[in-house]
Amino acid sequence: MSFIVYVILIALTGLIVGALARLALPGKDPMSLGMTMLIGIGGSLAAGLLADAVVNRGYGFPIAVLFATLIVYFVRRARGGGLTSPGRPPLGR
Repeated sequence: MSFIVYVILIALTGLIVGALARLALPGKDPMSLGMTMLIGIGGSLAAGLLADAVVNRGYGFPIAVLFATLIVYFVRRARGGGLTSPGRPPLGR
């Protein structure tokens, strides 16, 4: 598999995981597709490290969605929101 295909697959997986994480929390999130993708990639990376260290099996996808959901929650908290409210939109919008 070439490097470009690998990067595209990582981006698509991050987008799917990030979208599922955003759907897991109620309320609208003022996030772009790029931020959703980066949250999904971050959640997948953290879940992959944890799953490899603890269970050493293929339980990475559900754990990745859980980790990405936690990241979305922390982004909301950083904006001044909470579990059900996304907080104020980023500056410049």
